[in-house]
Amino acid sequence: MLNDLSLKNLRGIVVFDSALTVRAQQLAEEFQLPLLERYELLKQKSKARTIYYKELLEESPEQRFAYLLTAEGIQLLDLSNAMMVTVDFCHGKANHRRVYGGGTGQMIAKAVGIKAKLRPRILDATAGLGQDSFVLASLGCQLTMLERSAVVHALLRDGLERAKTEARDDAELAEVISRMQLINTNAQDYLLDLVNDAVAQEQRPQVVYLDPMFPERKKSAQVKKEMQSFHHVVGNDLDADELLEPAKAVALARVVVKRPKIAPFLGMQEPDHQIIGKSSRYDIYINQALEKC
Repeated sequence: MLNDLSLKNLRGIVVFDSALTVRAQQLAEEFQLPLLERYELLKQKSKARTIYYKELLEESPEQRFAYLLTAEGIQLLDLSNAMMVTVDFCHGKANHRRVYGGGTGQMIAKAVGIKAKLRPRILDATAGLGQDSFVLASLGCQLTMLERSAVVHALLRDGLERAKTEARDDAELAEVISRMQLINTNAQDYLLDLVNDAVAQEQRPQVVYLDPMFPERKKSAQVKKEMQSFHHVVGNDLDADELLEPAKAVALARVVVKRPKIAPFLGMQEPDHQIIGKSSRYDIYINQALEKC
């Protein structure tokens, strides 16, 4: 796991369920974080837990976040407001989109070049919480996901592991998850290594997908509080512009950049093509036709 300064924002591993002690100890050792056991709060109302969160924050104000381990997996907990972020591919919005989404008619599918039986190999260099990778894997694409934040990588890894477990009774979901490979690494380093590695040319992706974190506008539509917390702990991808050139050098066919509709071009480079929606757009930089790769 990368040495990640964002881990220093975490107060520790919070656990209320004694049945999860061994797993909590493993996480505490892996991330070198204190284990915060409060088993007496397991059956208490949320108010009691919120009071405990505030106590933790008062003890160490610079550490606003913690991991909360529950039977449902690892959650990123914002101690200031008790909001939680987790990765769940089996239920809720992600699974609904897999089952009832727009299929190959979705903007993202068109952007990466999905059509007929063509399903490109895709490198998602800014995986985040994995929503877009999951959509593309659901549509039949092979995904390699890069995430440099150790905090986010842990959430995404946990979500994939739980999905694999639940997919034992769901062959379709199991196939989707099998198409998703996660790597904890810096995207720029990874891309540059591919550029310089002649041996890896046959394994190069046909599409490189970039969705860097964009600074939130104060007057934008309200963002869910849990995502505000996520944005706070991860920060903005201030070096995102530096990803475009190595991405273009690596992608056999195209680079796809997801941006807010009004955002400037990544690296101030005008794309060859765009797909524009109500609030976001896809800027497409084309090297060659996918059919030729």
